[in-house]
Amino acid sequence: MLKTFANAWKIEELRKKLLFTLLIILVYRVGANITVPFIDAARISSSLGGSGTMLGFFNTLSGGAFANATLFALGVSPYITASIVIQLLTVAFPKIAPQNEEGKRRITSYTRYATIILSLVTSIGYYLLMRNTYSAIVKGFEGFYFAVVIVACYCAGSALVMWLAEKINDHGIGNGISIILFANIISRTPAVIGQLVSIFQIDLIKKGSSTYIFTPHNTLVRVWGMGGVWRSLPFTLLAVAGMLALIWFVIHISESERRISIKYAKKVSGKKMYGGQSTHLPLKLNMTGVMPIIFANAIVTLPATIAMFANPKPNTFWASFVKFFSQTSWFYAFFTFVLILAFAYFYVAISFNPVEVAQTIQKNGGTVLGLRPGKETSAYIKKVLSRITLLGALALSVISVVPMIVYLVLNIVAGYYPFFYSCMISDLAFGGSSIIIVVGVILETARELESEMTMRHRKGFLE
Repeated sequence: MLKTFANAWKIEELRKKLLFTLLIILVYRVGANITVPFIDAARISSSLGGSGTMLGFFNTLSGGAFANATLFALGVSPYITASIVIQLLTVAFPKIAPQNEEGKRRITSYTRYATIILSLVTSIGYYLLMRNTYSAIVKGFEGFYFAVVIVACYCAGSALVMWLAEKINDHGIGNGISIILFANIISRTPAVIGQLVSIFQIDLIKKGSSTYIFTPHNTLVRVWGMGGVWRSLPFTLLAVAGMLALIWFVIHISESERRISIKYAKKVSGKKMYGGQSTHLPLKLNMTGVMPIIFANAIVTLPATIAMFANPKPNTFWASFVKFFSQTSWFYAFFTFVLILAFAYFYVAISFNPVEVAQTIQKNGGTVLGLRPGKETSAYIKKVLSRITLLGALALSVISVVPMIVYLVLNIVAGYYPFFYSCMISDLAFGGSSIIIVVGVILETARELESEMTMRHRKGFLE
């Protein structure tokens, strides 16, 4: 993979595309650190910087810009949501589905308009959240005029993000939205490393043969035996090894595919014979990418997000209900697992049509070995696709749920062995969805560069 990027850098045209993409990423990261006027970011960053709510998940996708209330706080979320909505509409109403280049341009325009509308709605909600819940609006600037300025800044920032992504598609290496998501997640790497290092710098208070540490709940706990560094080192190494294993697993499922053999009939045209070759229909194990995890997280974190606004009273039914859906609940992990399975089948159903694929194979004179063209072929493809989707959904569930289970287990163990408070680093590693995005973007970019280099390697083709 590194060799692919090195070879692409040697080609002048590809080097210009890479440099242009890096320039766009730099511009985006600058905008992600520009504070919107009349906002007291310190009041909101401490509350939205964590996880367990939909807002925390948005903050992860925005690279921390959401919690800091910067110009690009909305990130790519409005554009992604608009794209999904338009895609669903094309499935529900086939007449608006693009049939040619003009249709594709029309769908692109619809997506842009939908992005602006969603940005406006989200910006208003974000402003009300900062004003009413966190009092993050600077005193004296709560009037209508200043509200319009703040909302307009976030709408403009969202539109600018969409424009930057399209510029990467037009003049860069492509996959603009994915590249920006990749940059957001990678930008948090220094903070993650800093938190890992801070584990070895916990304030220790020596008192005789005992050691006292401060837990995350700001309580003083006495532990016995080894110093803090040697206690936390094995668990830190274990967490790093687990993250590397998770990255390998993501790469494996991203590259895995089920191939259905197809044989094309021979055709005679004049004195030449065409066709007769064998090929295959590749069905990717992970056809849905990270979308089921995004949908599942949006729903499973909804109760905790609503609780941020409603603020239910302690020891009431609604307080218990919200706690049931909190990140420290086992049901949270189980519900996430079920939703990922459900959304994986849903997303495959709307994005892949076995009947159309079977008809295309039949029109081109192809057959699946041992099956009749048409209905029998489509039924076989549907059966294989169902099995592949199940395996892919289970793999996505493992990637997303395992970090939650690790955190829950460490939380239980820490109740009996307090020194585990200094070793609970499961929330420091990238989430499963973040790893899928990072690995997927790297692999897709490498494939794009390899394709570009193949097109430009003309030796033996024209000579």
